[in-house]
Parts: sequence; C-alpha cells; structure tokens
Amino acid sequence: MNRNELPLRYGCNPHQGDARIYSVSGQLPLMVLNGSPGYINLLDAINSWQLVNELRNALGLPAAASFKHVSPAGAAVAVPMTKEIKKTCFVDDIELSPLAIAYARARGADRVSSFGDWAACSDIVDCATARLIKREVSDGIIAPGYEPDALEILKEKKNGNYVVLQMDSSFNPPKTEKREIFGICFEQARNDVEITEETLENRVTSGKNIPDEAVRDLILAQITLKYTQSNSVCFATGGQVVGVGAGQQSRVHCTRLAASKADRWFLRQHPVVHNLDFKDVIKRAERDNAIDQFLEESLTPAEQYVWQNNFKKEPQRLSSEEKREWLNLIDGVSMASDAFFPFRDNIDRARQSGVKYIVQPGGSVRDDLVIEACNEYGIVMAFSGLRLFHH
Repeated sequence: MNRNELPLRYGCNPHQGDARIYSVSGQLPLMVLNGSPGYINLLDAINSWQLVNELRNALGLPAAASFKHVSPAGAAVAVPMTKEIKKTCFVDDIELSPLAIAYARARGADRVSSFGDWAACSDIVDCATARLIKREVSDGIIAPGYEPDALEILKEKKNGNYVVLQMDSSFNPPKTEKREIFGICFEQARNDVEITEETLENRVTSGKNIPDEAVRDLILAQITLKYTQSNSVCFATGGQVVGVGAGQQSRVHCTRLAASKADRWFLRQHPVVHNLDFKDVIKRAERDNAIDQFLEESLTPAEQYVWQNNFKKEPQRLSSEEKREWLNLIDGVSMASDAFFPFRDNIDRARQSGVKYIVQPGGSVRDDLVIEACNEYGIVMAFSGLRLFHH
C-alpha cells in the first residue's frame, strides 16, 4: 500500500475528477481503517483533528468536535453533564465515558447543523463513544486510535461504509503551508500560535474578574475560531460551544448568527421542550427538526401540517414572551471573536443571549465605544491582540 498518496473518488463535486491527497515528504500522517473518504471529508478531518488536539493540549480534557463543511457545528471538552443537559443532547438513555461526554456536547450544540457531520476525538475512541456515534447520522470520524470493539461498532455504520481515519498524534507539520488556487501558489507560515490564559490578561473593562470556568470557555471559543471559516464569532458555556457564526461578511451578522444558535441551545432546555410527546416512530433526526420548528416564531400552513404529525398530541408552542422570559435567566456565557468589533451593536446583541465575558483582538478605532458598552452591561472584556482569521 502506498502511504504517500490516497486517491479520492472526486474533489469538492462529482464533476471534479483526478482528486487525491498526498504527502510531499514521507508518509501521510493518517490511515484509512474503514470506508472511502472524500475530498471534503478529509478537509473536515484535518481541520477538526487540529481543533480537538489543540483543545486537549490547552485544557487537559478529552475533546471532541462535530464538523460540517470545514467549520465546527460544535466543539467541547469533557465537562460532566447535568440530567437536563443530557436530555437536551438526547443522551439521557446511554452510559457515557468522558470522551463520549465531549462528543455528546459537541454534537448537541447544534444538532440540526450536525446532521451528517464529521466527528473528531482527541483520545482513543472507546465503546461508549462508538455506540453514541453509531446511532447518529454521521459521515466519518478521525481519532488517534480505537479500542478494537469500538472500531467494530463503527464499522457497522452505513452498511459498513462509515469512514474511520486514524491520525498519527505525533505528527508535526511543516512550519510553512502552501496551496495552489487557479494556477497560483499561496504560501504562509502555519498558524501555530498557542492560545492560553495569557490571551486574557489584558482586561480593558472596569470589571476584571473572570472565573475559572469562563477562562476555560474563552480558551475553548478562541481555539474553535482558529479552525472556523472567517469572519466568525463563537459563544461557549459549560465547556462547550453553543453557537458559531461563521463565514459572514459582516461582524455583527456573525454575532447575530452565533447568538441565535445559542438562544436555540438554551431554549431546547426549556421544560416544555423536554416534555414534548413525540410519536414512537419519530426518529432522532426528525425530532431535532421538529424541535427546531417548534422554536420558530411561525410556520406556513404546509409546515404546520407536517410538523404537528410528529406528536401524539399537538403541543402548545411557546410565545415570544415565554421565550424571552426563559432567555433572561441565562448569564455567564463567554464569547470570542476572530477579529475586532467595529461597533457596539455586537455587544448589545451578545448581552441579549447572556454574554458576560468576551475576548477579542482589539484594535478598532471605536474600541472605546465597545468598552463603554461592556461597562454598561457589566461585561468583562479582554483584548488578546491576536487575530484568528481562517480561510
């Protein structure tokens, strides 16, 4: 077997043939243990592996990510889950190891977006994690290794076609990255900056105190942004990402998108949502979609007809006032931005979703107005001096 090259069925699209990955020096640092990965699978695998490996090194906890189209739908570390969080993540019926907790949190951040995800795990995959992944709709996984029984569980997915990759965790990539686009070669130093508590030392607001849990979440959010298509903003709490706004041209649109996803995460913990009475035949993915529609402000008659058939009895939907009342209970959320906030509108929107701690590079001509907005809300903000664009 040639370990320097891996031929692929096609590139980003079926009409783009002659696709492959290859190593310019030595063997590829990954092995295919099952299935046949595609071009986009491997882009997700390489980015997600870097994310979970860096989280593991930075926070000392097992880490996992759920990737879709080269950006994380969710990422998390192994922070114990309450029974309410387990129910929200659809894992209250299964035994979880620390690594399985990390993946359950990562997958649970945005279950609709995670449909058909690429999974990444920082540690050797155990049976608990494999059983969890087996019952979700997922395209593949990358990890440094697999327990023998866990590998057999994963090989059963997708009629034996589930992609399983093993990454060499000791692989140290070159300092320089290169890519060719439209016949033109791009070259840059690899973004190997280490994100630690030092990025939070320059606290520019009147409030200075950031508790340990928020320090963890701010580091998690920054590392997540390092592997998210820019522009991007990330909300995190409880050791997991709860909202990513990725690939937007406007900073405030990143914030609005991340905040709306965080709102969905919190609203899914509402007792009314937990008590939705689904028909027994409704599968997990359909339940995710039904909950998402349940939280919409309005549905068309056609959508309403399809949606109500998910339940034994059509539930009474939450009013806007009830949603706002629930969201007003949320506090202590952490937010990171991959570049500076040019206007205070980002802070105004973030606070509506419980943001209490922020890290951003700083450097805007309106930094003083952004700091003033944080002070008005009692938000603690740090300037990292570190831009984290990723393309």
